[in-house]
Amino acid sequence: MKKYLILLLTMFCLFSYAKETKITIRAKAKDAKFIGSSLGGAYVIIRNKINNTILAEGKTSGSTGNTDLIMKAPKHRESSIADDTTGKFLATLHIDEPTFVSIEVFSPFNHKQAQAKVSTEIWVIPGKDILGDGIILEIPGFIIDILKPRTHQYIGLNSISGKPFQIQANIVMMCGCVIDKGGVWDSDKFETKAIINKDGKLISETSLSLISTNLFEGSVSISSPGNYEIFVYAFDPKTGNTGVDKINYVIY
Repeated sequence: MKKYLILLLTMFCLFSYAKETKITIRAKAKDAKFIGSSLGGAYVIIRNKINNTILAEGKTSGSTGNTDLIMKAPKHRESSIADDTTGKFLATLHIDEPTFVSIEVFSPFNHKQAQAKVSTEIWVIPGKDILGDGIILEIPGFIIDILKPRTHQYIGLNSISGKPFQIQANIVMMCGCVIDKGGVWDSDKFETKAIINKDGKLISETSLSLISTNLFEGSVSISSPGNYEIFVYAFDPKTGNTGVDKINYVIY
């Protein structure tokens, strides 16, 4: 009984000295908006750098933010690009001394083929909250889903002989923001292409064009059976932002 009492007193002393410290973490898509609930959130892990202990973890939630404020308004030193509804993860740490932490963000959490890990390291002081816009980590890339052909689809050569072989992909910004002709994220300013390999060798490359919001399409000629692989990429030459999806299919 005495042993348990000492243990309880020790734990009480530890927690009584620890101060509650709050940190706002946000994930922002490169050249776009914040990652929130509409995309399933970004996953955040905060660790003590000394012993790798997880101090807090969870997903960002909230809106993608105000488009005009984020993308169009002039930026000044103390200007904010987030409001109370903008996607965030509010971490509450219990620390009793200045602690050096790592912050890792995995995003988009629900789209593994496009997922990127971004991290930073900071000192956190007990009782000194980091709120407002908080700590913003930039997530590079595009979310690309190849729709046609389907993954590991078997396609008879007779069914496509003499016809254009259609390639379709859905492409969005890493926040889920739409890509459209003449929009804030203008499809005409991005390079979107498909690269086709057969049995491990490059055989074709073709541009994809926007046919409706987020949906890109192109076609190639296929004249022989084999094991095929398609890369679809989006590239913004102005920012260097790049995204890729890849699938395999079989022509028999």
